[in-house]
Amino acid sequence: MSTQTASRVPTQFAEIDGIRFTYRRWGKPGGFPVVFFNYFTGNLDDWDPLITDGFAADHEVILFNNAGVASSGGKTPDTVAKMTRDAMAFCDALDLNLFHVVGFSLGGMIAQQLALDHPDRIQRIVLLGTGPRGGEGMEFAELSAEEQADPVQLVLAAFFSPSETSQAAGRACLKRLAARTHDRDLPVSPGTAEAQLRAIREWGRVPSSNRYATLQSIKQPTLIAHGNNDIVVPPINALILAQHLPNAQLIVYPDSSHGAQSQHADLFLQHARQFLNDSSFLVFPQENCHDHD
Repeated sequence: MSTQTASRVPTQFAEIDGIRFTYRRWGKPGGFPVVFFNYFTGNLDDWDPLITDGFAADHEVILFNNAGVASSGGKTPDTVAKMTRDAMAFCDALDLNLFHVVGFSLGGMIAQQLALDHPDRIQRIVLLGTGPRGGEGMEFAELSAEEQADPVQLVLAAFFSPSETSQAAGRACLKRLAARTHDRDLPVSPGTAEAQLRAIREWGRVPSSNRYATLQSIKQPTLIAHGNNDIVVPPINALILAQHLPNAQLIVYPDSSHGAQSQHADLFLQHARQFLNDSSFLVFPQENCHDHD
């Protein structure tokens, strides 16, 4: 069992195709590692350590910056498809043949594309605060590349609901995010933020036909976790994912916005642990749902 934690694990580097990726890796060796895919303007230090250390109790956890993000080299592409190619290059650099993925917001978009492009590499998928390609209300017209200018305000306003309970959970989360005092990551550059914004807007554009057809091709067991009052990705998108993914389960957390997994961290970790660790945790395929009404 690793003695490392999110606040102490050293930052490492992997180079492939001329790009140097920064990453952190710790947790329980053996079994399938869990690779985390981050949200818009997020870097290595923006993952809630309560969540990542919770996963690390049972699995090897790998956090990384995709190409051009924060301390990673290269240039950030402006489509999810191209970001996914860079992400798989990183996984190849670490010789990750089979692994679980956790995708938060933009990271959840990349996780979906990764499962479509490389179905033989992905074991199970956890989707947090994300939506399908061409989802409802996913134009992100009010989102700007300057969102990270005040990260404290971003977390409290977008990741937590206005209620006193949720805001208190947000302040506790901010304390956890500040726990790492050495070897902290670089901020995300304006150029990366602009490219990521173009990518998520392209992902959210409604196609002319077969709006959610590709979701049927994602066969892996998938856990979808969403806040009931998510102001970034409307909650209807979580239901759409659950309806169209063949092997998915949806959990909606109360009084929570985009960071529902951090507000309800203990409960979320219980759900995620059961989903990833329990071999008897089976989800009925979509075509059989009516047999269990």
